[in-house]
Amino acid sequence: MQKAYKLLAIQENISNKEAKNLIDKGLVSVNGKKLNIARQEINPKSIFTIQTIQKPQIIFEDEHILALEKPPFIESYELCNFFPGWTLLHRLDLQTSGVILLVKDKSPFHLEAKQAFKEERVVKQYYAIINGILSEEVEITKPILTIKGNFARSKISKDGLRAYTKATPLQISGKKTLLEVQITTGRTHQIRVHLQSIKHPIFGDTFYGGSSAKRLMLHSHTIKLLGYELHSPMPKIFKDLMQ
Repeated sequence: MQKAYKLLAIQENISNKEAKNLIDKGLVSVNGKKLNIARQEINPKSIFTIQTIQKPQIIFEDEHILALEKPPFIESYELCNFFPGWTLLHRLDLQTSGVILLVKDKSPFHLEAKQAFKEERVVKQYYAIINGILSEEVEITKPILTIKGNFARSKISKDGLRAYTKATPLQISGKKTLLEVQITTGRTHQIRVHLQSIKHPIFGDTFYGGSSAKRLMLHSHTIKLLGYELHSPMPKIFKDLMQ
């Protein structure tokens, strides 16, 4: 048995650091199952499969705002490398896809938009596929505490910050439910932690107890901000999983 990242480095003729980064981003599978731990001991004869990262696509652009279709497996901050002169207005988790907004740094619109987020005047809607059957709409207001170290982890805690999530079931298939999720606050891992707290973790979210999948089944489909309304359609992988 050998460490996974070392075997991957040999197979792909890349450095150990590059191999570890691919595994940490959730891009590597072995025998059809996602590999989550770079130092996991596995069979030296294992064959790896690596998912390719799509390029971000422009949804809308004007002098104030750049709305992008963020692919999964790319860090939000990396988007600025593709579009010089723009800066992030907010973030999405690594494996979350969909609408993300960039603005001109410290512009009047940037300052106004930051204030809108602070005052909870921004509507953010997501698609999520969860474990189990949720047949009725639910509102979750449990406070969230985030602990930051080498990586962030959030939990429900009376010492946490106020958070609001509304989950509305759209479709049930087997023991899975497709939700539309709306949030007005933006705590770290908010949707993931709130859904876990009602015992319905998101598919692909093994970090918070969800079933294994090719990716985290969470997609930002609509943002309404200061008169703008930006949309991203449901990814095909969501539709396939619900069949």
